[in-house]
Amino acid sequence: MSITDEEERARAERPVRTPRARAVLMCPPEHFEVVYRINPWMNPGLPTDTPLAMRQWEELHRLYVTLGFDVQLIEPLDGLPDMVYAANGGFVIGNVAYGASFAYAERQPEGPAYRDWLSTAGFEVVAPHEINEGEGDFLLVGETILAGTGFRSSDASHRELAEVFGREVVTLRLVDPSFYHLDTALAVLDDAPGREHIAYLPRAFDADSRALLAERYPDAILVDGADAAVLGLNAYSDGYHVVIASRAVGFARQLRDHGYEPIGVDLSELLLGGGGVKCCTLELRR
Repeated sequence: MSITDEEERARAERPVRTPRARAVLMCPPEHFEVVYRINPWMNPGLPTDTPLAMRQWEELHRLYVTLGFDVQLIEPLDGLPDMVYAANGGFVIGNVAYGASFAYAERQPEGPAYRDWLSTAGFEVVAPHEINEGEGDFLLVGETILAGTGFRSSDASHRELAEVFGREVVTLRLVDPSFYHLDTALAVLDDAPGREHIAYLPRAFDADSRALLAERYPDAILVDGADAAVLGLNAYSDGYHVVIASRAVGFARQLRDHGYEPIGVDLSELLLGGGGVKCCTLELRR
C-alpha cells in the first residue's frame, strides 16, 4: 500500500526520540495470587494462575534485558503475593531511596523487605514517617516529582518527599478508584529535563489537577478510557521505547505518532491484582 504525501509529512514532523540507559528492580511473582481485595481489580473469588503470571513476567524481564536495561532482582517472600509490584517498594533518586509505608496491612511487610534490599544495594535509605506507596504514586519528570494522592499515598508524604530530595513536588489528586495509583493514570514518556513529556487519563484526576497538568504539559498525550482500562498507562519508557499493555492499541498509535516505539506485552494475569508494566518496575536512578 502506498504512503500518501500527508502521511510522509506526518512522519517527517515526528519528534526524534532518544533512548536513555535504565536500571530497574523487579520481583518474580513466585507467590502471586489474589487472596484479598484492596483495589477494584482484585476478586479473590476468581482463580489466578501463578505459572502463567511467571511466564508473562519473564517476558517483560527478557524484554528489559534485550533493551539493554540493568535489571536487578529482589527475592520474593512467601505470604506477600503483591510483592511483584516492585514500583511500590520505594522511590529512588541519586543514591537516596525514600522507603514505602503501605496503606493496607496486607502489604505492610513489603516496606521493610524493599528497604533492606535497597540498603544492601548501597542506597542511603530514608525510612518514611508517612503513608506512601513509592513509585506507584511518585513519578520523576525532569526536575519535578509528580505525586499522587486520594487513595493510597497521603498528602503528608508529599511534604516528606520534598524534604528528602529537595525538589519541587506537585500534588495530583486521583478520584477514580480503578486508578488508585498515579502510575495507573499517568505515564512518563520522556523524563529528560527540557524534553518532559507525559500521557494521562484526564478523568482520573480532579478538576484542579487536570488544570495543572494541562498548563504544565500542553503537549501531553490524552489517553482514552478503553486503553486506560487495560492499564495501558501503566507503562515504562526509556525515552524512545515505551513498554505498554498489548491491548492498549489506541495508545500505541498515539505513541507512534509522537515518535516513540511502543512495545506491547501481555501481563493479563498480573492485571488481576491491579498491576501492569510499570507496577512491576522500580527505577533505580543512581
